[in-house]
Amino acid sequence: MRFENLCEKYNETIKCLVCERRCSIKEGKKGICRNYINLEGKLVHIGYGKISTVESRPIEIKPFFHYYPNSTALTFSGFGCNFYCPWCQNYHLSFSKLPENTRETPPEELVDLALRSRNDGLCASFNEPTTLYTYLLDTFELAGRRGLYSCLVTNGYFTTKALRRLIESGASGFSIDIKGCPKMKVLSTVDHRKVFRNAKEALNLGAHVEMVYLTITSTNNFEECYHWIFNMHSKILGEDVPLHINRYYPMNYWKEPPTAVKKLLKLKEIAQKEYNLNYVYVGNIGSVKHETTYCPTCGEKLVIRSEYRVLKWNLEKDNRCPRCSQKIPIYGNITRF
Repeated sequence: MRFENLCEKYNETIKCLVCERRCSIKEGKKGICRNYINLEGKLVHIGYGKISTVESRPIEIKPFFHYYPNSTALTFSGFGCNFYCPWCQNYHLSFSKLPENTRETPPEELVDLALRSRNDGLCASFNEPTTLYTYLLDTFELAGRRGLYSCLVTNGYFTTKALRRLIESGASGFSIDIKGCPKMKVLSTVDHRKVFRNAKEALNLGAHVEMVYLTITSTNNFEECYHWIFNMHSKILGEDVPLHINRYYPMNYWKEPPTAVKKLLKLKEIAQKEYNLNYVYVGNIGSVKHETTYCPTCGEKLVIRSEYRVLKWNLEKDNRCPRCSQKIPIYGNITRF
């Protein structure tokens, strides 16, 4: 299923090129995410259309603050992951195996449901979307033909070939989790530089990107780590790509205490003042102030949000500030109140 140029064969082993894990899979075996298998010398996507959860959700909850504001997306997920973060908020999906009797949901059925439910788009989320890769290609193409946008909440660890094909199929929004930095002890086998590489590639191909830094106590919140993240964001992605600095709460195997709010606000200040990032938000603390978009030129309040909805839209035509005419980067139209 649509694996052209996304796998390589070496005798009886197949290398999967959907993500940067690049699993070498022997005959009859599966890759790390458990969704791709080597069957008789062919890479087969056994997770195709195997959906674990489907529900309509506000786009702001992803989080997307500059992408189709105030819209809703039919949000769906599969099973498994390629990272297995010990603090995963959706570990019941990400750490689970493919159930044997789960029916395959055709792309047409998912798109029809989105339209019937009056959603504006589709979003692959909850578990890592690389597990649903070829299904996303088919579903996003169909969604685009029927007037829906398509987006992902992802760790951003696609290969560049896979990422390009995904965008060609209609993916236009990427909420990308940056898990940490090269010096972090957990997830030490992940090359975090490739996450920024992919975020930049998505921008170059015309997609929208927002980065999410879940700040985990005594894990990825040390000075060298957050300076590395902010520096990479500034140099590679630029000052106008939104950054969400989110509070962590204990979950799954990780029992460190919740991130101190004071720490989160300090990180926001550093990102803005030392790295000149224009759109830095602090999430998971329920603060309207820190989820509001301010004009980076004059400080005017432009978009006020609360509980994952837009409360006030103060942008003029072409998404410009009413006070100084600074253009604010917004992808897609706002869904009016």
